[in-house]
Amino acid sequence: MPTLAPMLALASTGAVAAATLAQPIVRDHDITLDDYFTQVYVAEIAASPDGTRVAYVEGRWDETLDRRNMDLWVVSVADDTVRRLTFDTAADTKPRWSPDGRFVYFLSTRERAGETAPPWNGERQVWRASVTGDAITAVTRREGGVHDFELAANGRTLYYTTGEESTETDPWQSLRDEFDDIEYGHGVVEYSQLWKLDLQSWRTEKLVDESRVIRAFCVAPDERRIAMITTPTAELITNEGWSHVDVLEMPTRSIVRLDDTLFRDRAPSPYGWIVTPAFSSDGRKLAFRVDFDGYPGELFVAHFDGDTPAVTKLIRPGEVTADGTLAWQPGTHDLCFLADDHARQRLVAITNVQPGGQGAAVTITPGDVVLNAFDFAANGSRLAVLESGRTHTADIFVAEPPFAGRARRRVTNLNPQIDTWKIPRIELLEWTSPDGTPVEGILELPPDYTPGPPLPLLVTIHGGPTASSKLAFRYWMYGRTIYAAQGWAVLDPNYRGSTGYGDRFLTDLIGNKNNLDVQDIIAGIDTLIARGIADPERIAVTGWSNGGYLTNCLIAADQRFKAASSGAGVFDTVMQWSIEDTPGHVINYSGGLPWERSQKMHETSPLYDVDKVVTPTLVHVGENDARVPVEHSRALHRALHHYLDVPCELLVYPGEGHGLTKLSHRKAKMKWDHEWFGRYVLGESGE
Repeated sequence: MPTLAPMLALASTGAVAAATLAQPIVRDHDITLDDYFTQVYVAEIAASPDGTRVAYVEGRWDETLDRRNMDLWVVSVADDTVRRLTFDTAADTKPRWSPDGRFVYFLSTRERAGETAPPWNGERQVWRASVTGDAITAVTRREGGVHDFELAANGRTLYYTTGEESTETDPWQSLRDEFDDIEYGHGVVEYSQLWKLDLQSWRTEKLVDESRVIRAFCVAPDERRIAMITTPTAELITNEGWSHVDVLEMPTRSIVRLDDTLFRDRAPSPYGWIVTPAFSSDGRKLAFRVDFDGYPGELFVAHFDGDTPAVTKLIRPGEVTADGTLAWQPGTHDLCFLADDHARQRLVAITNVQPGGQGAAVTITPGDVVLNAFDFAANGSRLAVLESGRTHTADIFVAEPPFAGRARRRVTNLNPQIDTWKIPRIELLEWTSPDGTPVEGILELPPDYTPGPPLPLLVTIHGGPTASSKLAFRYWMYGRTIYAAQGWAVLDPNYRGSTGYGDRFLTDLIGNKNNLDVQDIIAGIDTLIARGIADPERIAVTGWSNGGYLTNCLIAADQRFKAASSGAGVFDTVMQWSIEDTPGHVINYSGGLPWERSQKMHETSPLYDVDKVVTPTLVHVGENDARVPVEHSRALHRALHHYLDVPCELLVYPGEGHGLTKLSHRKAKMKWDHEWFGRYVLGESGE
């Protein structure tokens, strides 16, 4: 059993960073595959109420655990010293400060050998760590665990959700109950309960126990209201536009459902899901975002100024794509969010949000900025952001008010080893697609690149497609960094349907998958060949999820690719609608159901052009992938290997879902890709 080690205060990362900056940085280390697993990741940040510290979740690869271990750390803004709060093999997530700054509450799945009762049986519970290292204690001990929690602004009350299950009341209920070890297509109902825990008396009160699943919730600072994002319990399919915003009025314990006319009846698509609810400081405004697959996500605010809450839709500045969490700047009516804009991600505020309108939009962090997260101190004295750059991975930076345009100071250097790496050149490449549309992508070149003989080219394609690749350093398992460091040119295109390039660029892909996106990428490749950067005889392509789908499309459309690595990619659009967990995605992009849009689904399926494929192809997929199930990868492998005699290997990763979480599996994927591309693109014999 892992034990809780004494609190460990580490050396000041700020002092290390200052010393490094005082001397010329010597980048003399050639990046290797193993370097990938030395990287430290920050998943979440939380500024302390007084702004003097920032808590964060740090993930480090652990060979013994065969995964990343997630622990809580705190950095002092005054002197940049970092302190580790948790020492456990469980994943510790979602840090939340007590208002006095003495404790950090968090979620964890802790275990002790031989323990079968909570909190030590591996079920998720709420825990509390003292920032002085005195103790780590369990706050909840719920059978079945806790799904989510929020701490009241005054720190006296904890709210949390749990999950329950029952069977529907219908003619078949008794049979389902009798044979309860069978998986039923429907009729087994999942629902949520919302609880209130008094942290002084430790008494609990059940607040909500009705026919709904609570996907997310937030508590108003005055605790008069609790907003819940809910879905009907009986629906098995997710993200199909069935979610609601339900508000629990605490004085009366009544539940009010917000009018959904603006984000349902007047929405561009029925397939939108509600995320990131956030109350303003005075509790009279509730912001939330609705993400529409294939269409821009929109921001909405419910105003609680009268008997009935009024919902308004905000105007997004410059057609940027809103991403990440929403937060109100403390003590103001300014709503802040991360704005995806031309391969950058900045913090933007819509000021003076009122029932009758909104004020100007202000970019708080202008310039070539890529932010991954942000948080304000409760007293408004500090802004903390998680910021990436072209020479460093995501680190914590802070700023003081007024925040807009203010310089940010780096307070962590979580990956000092990267300061010695020979970082690839990272540039923004622009080109024009055949229909005249401007397209961009991230181009990585070897660190010592000078114009000369053309380089082998790897095209690495992001997923989504409602996502984008950013202008920042990123060593990931899908090809960025490692190949450029080893002499390749790497193109990461933001093809049609990507976010951050305006609404038209995003929605052009509706009805045009396996068409405009493919044309955009091929035009980018042709641009690099025309400029003498890429060798037309040495091109490889890789991607995961929608990137895997586009890999399948590209090798069916163009025989120039000498090797491919397709990860979790769709092969047949009708099959995808039939078996994935979010069929609304297929319906949205195809414009209807399979029996209504059969020709369109035929056109978007790589299956029907697979006989044109000559590219040696690696196929990767998780055994338990619900988003792009394994059947797609098995079908692609069957077609290429068994029927078309194209070199093809299928790798099914046991226990994995839509992404690879195990260290050994990521290493296997990276090594297989490296050897595959070496053999078929570079002509290397391999091992």
